[in-house]
Amino acid sequence: MKVWVQFLLCVLFSASIWLVLNLSQNYVAIVSVPVVARSNIEGRAALSQSEATVTAQVSASGYRHVVLARKHKRPAQVAFASADFHHEGENRYSIPNTALYRYASQIFGDGVTVESFIFDELEFAFPEESYKKVPVQPVLSVSFAPQYMALKPLSIQPDSVLVYGEPSRLENVTSVSTKPLDLDDLRNSTHGKVKLEAPSGVRLSDEEAVYSLDVTRYVEIRSEVRIETRNVPARVDLAVLPSTATAVFRCIFPTTADPAAQTTFYIDYRDFAGSLSGRCVAHCEGLPSNVIDYTLSPEVFDCLVRTSE
Repeated sequence: MKVWVQFLLCVLFSASIWLVLNLSQNYVAIVSVPVVARSNIEGRAALSQSEATVTAQVSASGYRHVVLARKHKRPAQVAFASADFHHEGENRYSIPNTALYRYASQIFGDGVTVESFIFDELEFAFPEESYKKVPVQPVLSVSFAPQYMALKPLSIQPDSVLVYGEPSRLENVTSVSTKPLDLDDLRNSTHGKVKLEAPSGVRLSDEEAVYSLDVTRYVEIRSEVRIETRNVPARVDLAVLPSTATAVFRCIFPTTADPAAQTTFYIDYRDFAGSLSGRCVAHCEGLPSNVIDYTLSPEVFDCLVRTSE
């Protein structure tokens, strides 16, 4: 009896080794997987109304084949890029098998190599859905280290998104905000991703946005500048009070030239003619490219007109 037990144990041990060795080797077989498509097609639902069966000749370990045979009784949900779809009319959208190789791991899982697909294309139905396009509003708190500032306003992409939902809900949606973005004591350019806040009861075409803020060190240059006039009619004398102002230029560091030498500040007579009070804001022309921004003191000028005899 003891000999038989030992014999059976040896057989079981040998069979286990044989099974492990065989399951660890790669095999080629034809596998079918039902798929539901998820995509971001403008004006369409996020999930396809119908499913399609992906059939392919794949290479995988014996273990992966066993898993595939048991795993896909339910459809696999695969996120396809909207650019890969072709509109066939009405709600029908197709995707060629040449594009499916990029989605092999989503369809069949890791460790599976698709050798060929046994069809030309898949077709899904995406029903229409009410939507509107609204801007993205960054919720931003930013501070800079001393002598540092932004070269230009924060850039965010996408700067607008599609909002899907019932028309009654869409009426009240005028913009989409980002999650609060806190950027403190900046002295270098920064970029990253930020989540978007979806209003209640709607779906967004994008769940997050990419932000970018260019930061530079700057130096301030202060100059006294003359305020000139433009577009003044013949035989009209336009006086500007005061006739000079203090300009403070914020320039990219380092800089040595005085930007006031290339810059002209002036009052446009057409602004004066259209004003009720005769008070005007000066325009700027010829600002050098290394100037980030500037301020004038005073900001507003009193203008008086005198007609020549």
